[in-house]
Amino acid sequence: MMGAHHAASGAAVWLAMTTQFDVGLSGLARVVPALPESVTVGMGLFDLTPTAVVAGAMVTAGAALVPDADHRNATIAHSLPPLSNMMCIQVGKMSGGHRHGTHSILGLAMFVAIAALAGMWTVQLPGYGTIFPGAGILAVLLASFAAKALKFIPDTMQKFPWIVGIAVGAFVTMFAPQEEYWFPLAMGLGVAAHIAGDMLTTGGCNLLWPFRIRPPRCLRRVPLVKNIWRPSGNIAIPVLGNAGSVREWLVLVPVSGYVIWAMADAVFA
Repeated sequence: MMGAHHAASGAAVWLAMTTQFDVGLSGLARVVPALPESVTVGMGLFDLTPTAVVAGAMVTAGAALVPDADHRNATIAHSLPPLSNMMCIQVGKMSGGHRHGTHSILGLAMFVAIAALAGMWTVQLPGYGTIFPGAGILAVLLASFAAKALKFIPDTMQKFPWIVGIAVGAFVTMFAPQEEYWFPLAMGLGVAAHIAGDMLTTGGCNLLWPFRIRPPRCLRRVPLVKNIWRPSGNIAIPVLGNAGSVREWLVLVPVSGYVIWAMADAVFA
């Protein structure tokens, strides 16, 4: 899946959990009587301020790009040069290459653990209260990744992702929700959305890395099995086809529209 689509899907998952709004269908209901007057979109599980909703969406969108830190040519590798370039090279070496360690259950657990540890670093400011510098520093990277992938900033303005990232990181540091679980949750949702997205393409992922279970030779020619259980050991449910396919665009365009709608509703409603 393309980087921008990963970021949009991560933001969509966060917004679906933190926002809730009604979409009126009265016009369509007149044509199709079976339709309800309105449909409720989103679960609204957390009571967050509009700024927190937007900042969390940026963090989760960035987290949805983190598994591609194993690829030196991925979107995030060019988001915060030279730091992001060096990071991706080293992560790729440690994780065994693209779509290996960072695209597994073990990788998901490691990213969530890093976010949890970062969120546990708190500082008491006299006259203000608790701030969260660990979550803020990590949020700088995640929001910068999202800004680069979602094309908020032109490629010619290479230093501006730092500005977006620092702004979101400063907000997270000073005004993060008091619940300790929100930051690892945002990381986990983003990474899980990325892995799920890649499993919907033909390449798939090996969720059990570092173990590799290849299909037996007798099953490699069975049509359904060979499409799902790849010779490399990866598992794929390739309903989107190859990365960047027309099918992927048909799914992610409405998802991106939902992200814009939900963020606008959170800010202006």
